[in-house]
Amino acid sequence: MIKVDGGVCAAKGYKAAGVHCGIRKNKTKRDLSLIISEKKATAAAVYTTNLVKGAPLKVTKANIADGCAQAVICNSGNANTCNANGIEIAEQMCALVEQYTDVKASDVIVASTGVIGQPLDITPIAGGMNELVANLSSDGSLMAAEGIMTTDTAVKEIAFEFPIGSKKCRIGGIAKGSGMIHPNMATMLVFVTSDVAITKDALQYAVSEDVKDSFNMVSVDGDTSTNDMCCVMANGMAENELIDDIDSAEFKDFQKALFAVTSYLCKMIAKDGEGASKLLEVKVSGAEDVATAKTVAKSVACSSLLKAAMFGADANWGRVLCAIGYSGAAVDVEKIDVAFASKAGEIAVCKNGAGVDFSEEKAKEILTESEIEIAVDLNSGEAGATAWGCDLTYDYVKINGDYRT
Repeated sequence: MIKVDGGVCAAKGYKAAGVHCGIRKNKTKRDLSLIISEKKATAAAVYTTNLVKGAPLKVTKANIADGCAQAVICNSGNANTCNANGIEIAEQMCALVEQYTDVKASDVIVASTGVIGQPLDITPIAGGMNELVANLSSDGSLMAAEGIMTTDTAVKEIAFEFPIGSKKCRIGGIAKGSGMIHPNMATMLVFVTSDVAITKDALQYAVSEDVKDSFNMVSVDGDTSTNDMCCVMANGMAENELIDDIDSAEFKDFQKALFAVTSYLCKMIAKDGEGASKLLEVKVSGAEDVATAKTVAKSVACSSLLKAAMFGADANWGRVLCAIGYSGAAVDVEKIDVAFASKAGEIAVCKNGAGVDFSEEKAKEILTESEIEIAVDLNSGEAGATAWGCDLTYDYVKINGDYRT
C-alpha cells in the first residue's frame, strides 16, 4: 500500500471543489463543498447514533437506500438541525446539484455542519453553485476539505494506492472533526472515495465493520454530534473483478485499504481536537477478548482527568487505572501494567496494578511531546485494541464558551 496525493480525487473519475458562498461571516473561509464521480458509484454510510439527527442525514439515508450515489454536497457554518424546514433545505441542496450538473438529486449525499438550531437559508448556497461547479477539478480535494471545516485548525485528507488482483486501485478521504467527538458513530463528517468495483452489500459491510475499530474509537470531549456520518463511494473505474464475497482475499485487501484511510483520519481528528495540544493513542494489549480491550481503551481515552494530566505532562498513571476501574470491563486490576511513550522514549509507571519507581524528569520529557502513547497491558489474554483522543486544555472551554456568538 502506497500513500499518494489527491485525497478524494486520488481515485479515478472524481472531481471536487470548495468555495465561500456566504453562510460563514468570514469571507476567507470556504463554506460549501462538492465532490462528484464521473460515473454512478456504489455507496454506503453509517450515521450518528444521537436521537437528534440533522435533516441532511435523513435525506442522505433515503437517497442512498438503493446503494448508489454520484455526488456529495456539504455546507459548513450551519448544521441544519432542529429546523422546521430542514428536510426541505437539504432536498433543495440536492436539487441544486442536479440543476448545475448531470447528477440526479436522488443520487446526492447531502451534509451540513456547524451551529445547531439556526435557520439555514438556501439563498447563499444557490448563489454559490455557479462558482462551485466551475471550480470542480481533479486537484480539488484540498478545497473541498477546507469547505467542510468548522473549528478544525488543520485540513484532514489522505489517499492510498493498492492492488486488487492485477488492477491498481485507489482510495482517499477527507474529514472534518474537532469538537463533539465521542465514540458512538459517527461523530464527524467523513467522505471516502474509491475506484474499486464492489457490491453495495459488501461495501456496507466493510464500512459498518470498519467504524468499530476506527471512528468508534475516537473521543475528544464526550459529546456525540447530531449531524455526522461516514460515507463511502466506490465507482468501479479501476476495473477490478467485482468484489461480492466478504470472505474473499480481494475483499480483505479492500478492508485494509479502507482502514488505512479511516485510521489515519482518526488520528488527525483526535490531534486536532478543540484546543488540543497533544494526540493520545491508547494501546491496550493482553485482554481476554476484543470487547474488553475496546472498553478499556475508550474509557482511558475519554477520561477528563487523564486528558488534563497529559496537558500538564504529569505522569499521573493512577488516573489510567481509575478509568479502567470504572469502565465496566471485567479485568484483574492486579495484573495491569502501564507505560507512557513518545518519540522522547518510553517509561514504565505501573506493574501488576502498583506503582514502580521511575524518573519524573524523564516522564515529563516524554509527555511534553505532541504525540503520546499510553500502553496498557492487561496480562490476561491475547486481544488488543487502540483508541485515540487528545489532551484537555484551557482553550477547549474558550472555544465552546462562545461558539455560537
